Amino acid sequence: MASKRLYYKNAYTTRFEATIVDRVRDGEQTAVILDQTFFYPTSGGQPFDIGTINSIPVQDVTIRETDEAILHWLDTTELWQDNIVGQINWPRRFDHMQQHTGQHILSQSFNQIAQAETVGFHLSDNTLTIDLHTTQLTPTQVEEAEFLANQIIWQNRPVNIHFVTPEQAKKLALRKLPPVRQGKLRLIEIDKFDLTACGGTHVKSTGEVGIIKIVKLERQNNQLRVEFACGQRALHDYRLKNSIINQLSAELTTGMGEVVESVLRFKEETKENRRQLKKQQEQLLYFKAAELLKTSKTVGETAVISHVFSKEESDPGQLRILANHLTQNGQVVALLGLAGEKSQLLFCRSQDAPGEMNQLIKPALQILGSAAGGGSAIMAQGGGPSTDTARIQQAIDKAERLLIGQIR
Repeated sequence: MASKRLYYKNAYTTRFEATIVDRVRDGEQTAVILDQTFFYPTSGGQPFDIGTINSIPVQDVTIRETDEAILHWLDTTELWQDNIVGQINWPRRFDHMQQHTGQHILSQSFNQIAQAETVGFHLSDNTLTIDLHTTQLTPTQVEEAEFLANQIIWQNRPVNIHFVTPEQAKKLALRKLPPVRQGKLRLIEIDKFDLTACGGTHVKSTGEVGIIKIVKLERQNNQLRVEFACGQRALHDYRLKNSIINQLSAELTTGMGEVVESVLRFKEETKENRRQLKKQQEQLLYFKAAELLKTSKTVGETAVISHVFSKEESDPGQLRILANHLTQNGQVVALLGLAGEKSQLLFCRSQDAPGEMNQLIKPALQILGSAAGGGSAIMAQGGGPSTDTARIQQAIDKAERLLIGQIR
C-alpha cells in the first residue's frame, strides 16, 4: 500500500491530485494514505512537509514501519471524499531543499579539506547541524571547507537525481554507501563534486542554496558538531548579528572592529568594580557588627543581638556575612531578620555561647506563616512569604524570649 513518492523525482511541484486508498483513525485525528504524494515524511534527518489536503491542514507526515506507507495526519475525522487536492507549503519546502543540499555540499567540503566524514545530520525549524567523525579540525580547515562549499554554490553546478541498483552503487564513488537492500537506491549528484544516496528534497542547481555560513562548532564526545545556515536562514542570521553589532558599536561609540576589545575592557572594569564594591560592603558590615555589639542585650555572660533589616538595607548574602562577623566576638547569639518580598530569618551563635538555634527557628517561622527552615544548634535559617519589618520583629521577639529561657 506504499504511496508513489513523487517528490523523489520532482521537489518543485506544490499542487497535485491524488486518491485516498486508506484511512487510519487516532482519536480526533485521521491519517490518510494516498496513491501518490508530494508530501515529504520525516526521515533521514529532514522534517516533514506541511500544507493542506482539501484545504485541511496537514499536521504531520510519517512513515508506517510495517509497510512504509506514508501517513498524512489531519486534525479532523470528517474527510469522506476519496479524490483530493494536496497543496505543499512552498516556503518550508524550499527552505528544506536549500538546507539539505547545502548539507551535501558542506559534508563533501569537509571530506576534501580535512578527510572528516559526516556521521550525523539533523535539520529542524531553527537549526541545521552535521556531526563529523573528528575533533581535530583547525580554524584554517574550517574556513577552507566553508570557502570551498560557497565556491561550489557560486559555480551553480547542476544537482541531478539517479536511481541505481545496489550492485551498480558499489561501483560508484559514493561519499557514503548505505546498507545494501532490495530495490533501487536514489542518488543525489552535485556535478563533479559529490555523489551520495539520499531520499530528501533538493534544489536543481547549487546556486539556489545561496550561501553557506558556519555559525558554531561544538565537541560531542569523539565528534565535532558543526552548526551552519544556508540560503534564507543565513540571511536571517546575518541580519540579526549585524543588527547586534551595529547597536553595540553605537552604544560603545567605537568602530565595529573594536567592539570586542571594548566589551572585554568593560568586562574587566565591571569585575574590578564588583570586587571593590564587595570589599566596601564587607567593611560596612564589619562596622555594622561593631555597632550592633555595642547595643546588644546581655543575658548572663552572653551578648544577644536582635535586629531586623529591610530589603533596601541588606540581602540574604550580607545577612550571613554579618552573622559571621558577630559570632567571632566572644559569647554572642545573633537573631537576624530580613523583610521584603521574601522574608528571611537567620539565627546563629558562637561556638561557646549557649542556646539551640534549631529549636528557636521553627516557632519564629510559624509567626511568618512558614515552615521552610531548619539547621543545627549553632546556626539555623528559614524563609517565608512577603512580610513587613513589624512581623519579622514579632518573630525575632519570640525567638529571643525562648533563647532567654534556654540560657537561664
